[in-house]
Amino acid sequence: MKIEQLYRRLIEAWNARDAAAFAELFDNEGHSIGFDGSEMHGRAEIESALARIFADHETGRYVFKVRDVGSLADDVAVLRAVVGMVPAGQTSLNPDVNAIHTLLAVRAGGEWRIALLQNTPAQYHGRPETGEALTAELSDLL
Repeated sequence: MKIEQLYRRLIEAWNARDAAAFAELFDNEGHSIGFDGSEMHGRAEIESALARIFADHETGRYVFKVRDVGSLADDVAVLRAVVGMVPAGQTSLNPDVNAIHTLLAVRAGGEWRIALLQNTPAQYHGRPETGEALTAELSDLL
């Protein structure tokens, strides 16, 4: 599986509020670091934590744009993307939750899995024009 396809499946699983499908994309010992800094280690913890989030909150849906994909070694790749979120029941982005995603993928047994997903707030302190430009870019994807 190509890295962009792996990432697209991750976003689709989030948007479908499917914790099992989201977690399945990770390596057994994979890590996910959430927007608020929460850390989840391993598929079971990722699935359990997301299942609670999806049960307790009306999560928004992501829109995304992959910035680049690079190979660090034959079986290690990194993807960088920008994401915005449309809150549940709304039609436009909430710019306060724009983020940068960094995904580290590893290939084992011929199959790509996520080793690390880092979700970093795109706050751009002191540079409001940069945040506005990102929101406009992501809004064009709606």
